[in-house]
Amino acid sequence: MTTIPRIGAASALLFSLILGAAHADTGAPDLEARRAALNELIKEQWQYTMRTSPEWASMIGDKRYNDKWSDFSQAGIDADIRASADFLKRFEAVDTTGFPLQEQLNRELMVRQLRQNVDGARFKDWEMPLAQNSGVHIDTPMIISALSFDTVKDYDDYIKRLHALPKLFEQTRVQMDKGVHDHLMPPQFLIPKIVKQCEDVAAMKPADSPYAEPLKKFPKEFTAADKARLSREILAAVKNDVTPAYKKLAVYTKTRYLPNGRKDVGMWSLPDGAARYAFKAQSSTTTEMTPEQIHQLGLSEVARIEAQMLATAQKLGYSDLKSFNKAVADNPALHPKSRQEIIDLYQKYTDQMYIQLPNLFTVLPKGKVEIKPVEEFREKGASAAAYMPGSQDGKRPGRVMVNTGDFAHRSTIDIETTALHEGVPGHHMQLTIAQEIQGLPDFRQQGNYTAYAEGWALYSERLGEELGFYKDPYSYYGHLQDEMLRAIRLVVDTGLHYKKWDRQQVVDFFHDHSGIEEVEVQSETDRYIVWPGQALGYKIGQLKILELRDYARKELGERFDLRAFHDQVLGAGALPMDVLETHIKDWVASQKKA
Repeated sequence: MTTIPRIGAASALLFSLILGAAHADTGAPDLEARRAALNELIKEQWQYTMRTSPEWASMIGDKRYNDKWSDFSQAGIDADIRASADFLKRFEAVDTTGFPLQEQLNRELMVRQLRQNVDGARFKDWEMPLAQNSGVHIDTPMIISALSFDTVKDYDDYIKRLHALPKLFEQTRVQMDKGVHDHLMPPQFLIPKIVKQCEDVAAMKPADSPYAEPLKKFPKEFTAADKARLSREILAAVKNDVTPAYKKLAVYTKTRYLPNGRKDVGMWSLPDGAARYAFKAQSSTTTEMTPEQIHQLGLSEVARIEAQMLATAQKLGYSDLKSFNKAVADNPALHPKSRQEIIDLYQKYTDQMYIQLPNLFTVLPKGKVEIKPVEEFREKGASAAAYMPGSQDGKRPGRVMVNTGDFAHRSTIDIETTALHEGVPGHHMQLTIAQEIQGLPDFRQQGNYTAYAEGWALYSERLGEELGFYKDPYSYYGHLQDEMLRAIRLVVDTGLHYKKWDRQQVVDFFHDHSGIEEVEVQSETDRYIVWPGQALGYKIGQLKILELRDYARKELGERFDLRAFHDQVLGAGALPMDVLETHIKDWVASQKKA
């Protein structure tokens, strides 16, 4: 059995990152008082976050609010905006002169996060609460699948949550009504998918509902009487509270909401659309890049990767990508024969990478990743795979949730690269290490910046190539194709929401520059339509990490240690790209002095 080193036993270099170095006499009373005040304010803000985001609290193992849902009423939303503005003023008022570097960064990151919350409130995103891949109708059962049920109280709290679900659904319907009034609507053609998702859950027998899943994992020490009572009460709540709430939301969405859906797919067609999209792009990339700059970068990356893909196809005897992509699509050996085959392949490639992790990192996560299938009720709106973080106490491991639906029309050539992206050394490595870092406040252990998290995961796919993975040329082509997907995203996301492309232009661009299977082209296109800007973070983040690695290698020469570089990138939790750049350059400077 291999012993995985604890985060607390990391090298002195990593500790210098986590703890920082004081600029002034830490014994000064005023300095110590200011440091203590900042620390208390961070704790206060975190407690507020847990109290007002009970679902998130439950998912990370804080069970104090297990019987509650978030308050999605207008009064609750307004109160949250006021609280963010108040916290922002209080954090801005803290003088961090003389603080250790990481404590200065704690304040900087919190101010940045709160300012984004306050500045973004003017766009009223809460008035478009449902999409085919997100919203209360599919998020709540997905959350439930991630919760731990260890005690009778956990189940009793859950029953209270089920009884309260109709109130949350009604609050959501009220916000949808406000969206109709304010012309904040999703595209009309996507709304029937939401209706069907609601109708499908409503049509399930209580025992088959995703809300009845906890009944399948009773702890063995529960008495027969407890099991019988909890089963009875949960099934009754599903029948009397959950199912009617889904039926009511389905009817409203179909009869009142659908007719008002917007006709144009781009965010530009919404009120204040240009500013709305610029805000989304900046939030996702944590850079000052304009949509036009991002679009041009995407075109450049598409051309570069396309040349690599063509070279691979030619080595396999094909003169062009169109004929090669058709051959791949028509080759039965490159399509799964069953749902289980997809799961098995993800497990194989995950196990293969675990063996290599000590060659890439000094600090390894304690918790291992699990491979699980996506629940069938949400397969049609789900991506090919996605990572669900584990709980901070380690009781629930991180999971790669794999979409096994419509398996005959899926391809196996991209499974190896996706396994590295979602699991190790990708999302599982980054997020689990962040949770396990000693000395970071909770908001940083649980923090997320799209460009950082998704950039790291895409960079992890490249690590597989550098380790000699993708030995099968088709798997290597799948790896290139997945990188092409991220490059295409830069083009089509900005195309949709900045250049006013229609949906067919996006689909055509996919087909002109990739062999991605049709089911994924369609779901990806719809994802970008309802989730503007998010897809930009992958490539922007990956390119920045590669740029910083090249910088460190050039500056340090023979003293460059890839493992130390990786430990530095992951050793402070998620960071905005500009902050990560400053940190890596400071680290390089310290290494040159050492």
